[in-house]
Amino acid sequence: MPAVPPPSKVLVTGASGFIAVWIVKTLLERGYSVVGTVRSEGKGDYLKTLFKEHGDKFSYTIVEDIEKEGAFDEAVKGVDAVEHTASPFHFKADDPQVLIGPAVNGTVNVLKSIKTHGPSVKRVVITASVACIMWDKGGPAEFDESDWNITSPAIVEKMGKAAPGGDKYRTSKVLAERAAWDFVEKNKESIGFDLVTVCPPMVWGPIMQQVDSVSALNTSVAGFYEHTTTSIQKEKKDLISPVANWVDVRDVALIHALSLEKEEAGGERFITSSGPFTYQDVLDALHSAGDYPDVPKGEPGAGKGVKANVYKSDKVVRVFGIKLKTLEETSVVTLKALRERGF
Repeated sequence: MPAVPPPSKVLVTGASGFIAVWIVKTLLERGYSVVGTVRSEGKGDYLKTLFKEHGDKFSYTIVEDIEKEGAFDEAVKGVDAVEHTASPFHFKADDPQVLIGPAVNGTVNVLKSIKTHGPSVKRVVITASVACIMWDKGGPAEFDESDWNITSPAIVEKMGKAAPGGDKYRTSKVLAERAAWDFVEKNKESIGFDLVTVCPPMVWGPIMQQVDSVSALNTSVAGFYEHTTTSIQKEKKDLISPVANWVDVRDVALIHALSLEKEEAGGERFITSSGPFTYQDVLDALHSAGDYPDVPKGEPGAGKGVKANVYKSDKVVRVFGIKLKTLEETSVVTLKALRERGF
């Protein structure tokens, strides 16, 4: 499929989310027109104010329930591409269907709407996750885009509500991504768009979304906050645990935009990861960058050498020619964003 260059019109679903707001900003700055879906007028008006310098290049439409059949029928009309980000991200669900339903049905609904009501759409980019990629290899391992999470769905199928919260979330993401690829394959003779999926790990960086309390922070930034504040005491084992990999939200947003612009991105998955971390690494990076008396020090250097999963970003760097941000740079701007809000 051909690329979708500026000044094309792009629909961004879930536009008020942490990653999505940055996707909207990046697209607007690159010359695109953007329509964002939000769940309420209040969220939409916040975005209109945030992006007021772009005038009528940004607009919003309300989609209250992404699981509702035909939810995106009107939203997809007249757009050239879709960035689908809307999906719940938390580990607190009792019933796994609370996560799986919106993730899978929301994804399939937007694709159905495009097929029926969005003939001008040439490319769909979906925000997936390394949750779709990681699986139990028996210990710390390397992963690339050929990997699929087969572990979490098996756990959830066996344990249901008793499954760990992380596996419930990961199952929702992998089932949604598989549903997207299956839809495109089954309908390839009757659709005019191709698919790209972007798979980030924990995402940090500057906060632009509407958030007025610590409890309203998105999951990844909330985890960063909990480990960089003196108001919550963390034990050494928490600080040196190989939590995950990380990436800067600005890099994730740029890759979503470049996925529209690069023709060769069509039909591909892209891991977007800057590497593994422990929260001790984050504390060390912050104290290396400056004087932060309100940030705990932990045990400097204790995170070095901790073995962890590695999600390889060779492909995203090769295809898009970008340099991902450093842990120090991202840690500093994330902390600044939190402190500016009094968190």
